Amino acid sequence: MNDIVEPPSPAMQTAPKIGEPAPDFSARTTQGPLTLSALRGHWVMLFAHPADFTPVCTSEFIALSRAAEDFEKLDCALVGISVDSLPSHLAWVETIRTQFGVTVPFPIVEDPTMAIARAYGTLDAASENSATVRTVHVIDPGGVIRAMTWYPMSVGRSVAELLRLVAALQAAADGEALTPEGWMPGEPTFAPPPQTQDALARTEGAWFMQLAHPKATD
Repeated sequence: MNDIVEPPSPAMQTAPKIGEPAPDFSARTTQGPLTLSALRGHWVMLFAHPADFTPVCTSEFIALSRAAEDFEKLDCALVGISVDSLPSHLAWVETIRTQFGVTVPFPIVEDPTMAIARAYGTLDAASENSATVRTVHVIDPGGVIRAMTWYPMSVGRSVAELLRLVAALQAAADGEALTPEGWMPGEPTFAPPPQTQDALARTEGAWFMQLAHPKATD
């Protein structure tokens, strides 16, 4: 059985927000038992899918599996989850292996009680069925949610954008840089706007769009 390690109080049964701690849980997965907080010290991308053996979800998991090494280079652990049971997950990943030649290298969490889905807001607390939305929660090494995406059941996510999102969050994690629209690793970033009159006087051009000075690299 899956457990929410720190269950929210009835008054707090809402989806967690950016900047809040990710709800911890212990659960069975396709790669053995997992406690989310055991991944502290690494970035984590927790992504929910509506159901196993569905075309959109299968296309996403094939793409995520093929991009797993790229996420690993970003020190980002991939964790899938749905309300399906562990036997269903195992049958699904085996079918993906045999039918498409792709081995799913990351764990998929079972959530048959829907406790984790409700803790993350992917399933309404009053819902009477197991229909969940397609969500992503990017969690930093301290266990804090830094970004979320929400898609309907009918629309697949872009794995390339998810990789870009994790890289951008890491580039901006120290608060010394802001990433512009469409930013890709290696491209210039913006500096936070000046906070004093003296700093403002030293700027050239548009004071609110100053490039950050890149850090020296070996």
